[in-house]
Amino acid sequence: MTKAEVITKISEKTGIQKDDVTQTVEAFFRVVKDSMAEGENIYVRGFGSFINKKRAKKIARNISKNTAIVIDEHYVPAFKPSKTFIEKIKNSQSVKELAPQD
Repeated sequence: MTKAEVITKISEKTGIQKDDVTQTVEAFFRVVKDSMAEGENIYVRGFGSFINKKRAKKIARNISKNTAIVIDEHYVPAFKPSKTFIEKIKNSQSVKELAPQD
């Protein structure tokens, strides 16, 4: 599902104009990005957490040149779903139908 499809679905479910929903969704993403760039984590109860994960400094290999390169410690954005969210997905019949059968 794309962002446009999410906006359409929200608009249909709430009756709010698509333009207003678009502005709200865009503002939400902007707040998430800006807050995480400032080092803040975002916790949405019942949904999950947007967190900055620290990656340690490491030595990697460039196999094409056969050289070692140093990758400094850095942060990467991550999403950790809440237990409620995980349980909803686990118990979803639609997801179970998509799973490969053994």
